[in-house]
Amino acid sequence: MDPVPPDKTCRITVVVMGVSGSGKSTVADGIANTLGLDFIDGDSLHSQQSVSLMQAGIALTDADRWPWLDRIGARLANAAQSPRGVVAACSALKRAYRNRIRAAAPAVRFVFLDGPADLIESRMATRHGHFMPSRLLASQLLTLERPGIEEHDTVHMDISFEVEEVIAGAVHALLRGPSKP
Repeated sequence: MDPVPPDKTCRITVVVMGVSGSGKSTVADGIANTLGLDFIDGDSLHSQQSVSLMQAGIALTDADRWPWLDRIGARLANAAQSPRGVVAACSALKRAYRNRIRAAAPAVRFVFLDGPADLIESRMATRHGHFMPSRLLASQLLTLERPGIEEHDTVHMDISFEVEEVIAGAVHALLRGPSKP
């Protein structure tokens, strides 16, 4: 079934979330292209200090992340900049981080990319030019609070499938709307 693009009166905001190496940027860009929405890579909104810490293999603290999450939330909420909507790639590992984004952009939906650690690690080993070293994957997996069923605005996607299938499944679920509490 081909996705039906959102009508011009329905603004869509989406965060594609998961640990580094799960495919956030690729899937978020694919969703944005399919639905005709803007795409932002949340990594581009990190401060230079945070990027330097990660490049050095130092995991970020919550204090490092709050201003970054606020920038992502503000960008999602900016209807003047993205009138039809925007899809952001952002790890959003903790529920508190997702809640911080929800506070700024209440209609946001999340797509959680989940899969086995060994698959994610193998993907990280083959990518080049990214500031996040694979040695930080373990700390991200420890930090990750998987969205539970009470987070009705979240779509869970298994990254073991081909990326095109993940994108298509996410688009289908997003167009269907949030699950009912």
